[in-house]
Amino acid sequence: MRLTPILTEKSLQDAKEGKYTFLVDKRLTKGEISRLVESSFAVNVSSVRTANIKGGEKKNVKGRIQTKKAYKKTWVGLKDKGKIELFEEKTK
Repeated sequence: MRLTPILTEKSLQDAKEGKYTFLVDKRLTKGEISRLVESSFAVNVSSVRTANIKGGEKKNVKGRIQTKKAYKKTWVGLKDKGKIELFEEKTK
């Protein structure tokens, strides 16, 4: 299954609080998402929150209609102050 991290300014702020944001397949359940994160990053998951983002149509600059696909966004909380290194900011 595919697990794509969301690396935005807001998601990096949430990562400092222990909440990590991912895009996942729409068909995955919370239990499957939990097992997927645990196996991918070797951490213990405490909570999983999900939101289904609907697709739609949007006009681009030239006036052509483009379709946006629907997706599922998930926020994962970790036990024991676990960290996922992918979300850590590098300091100079």
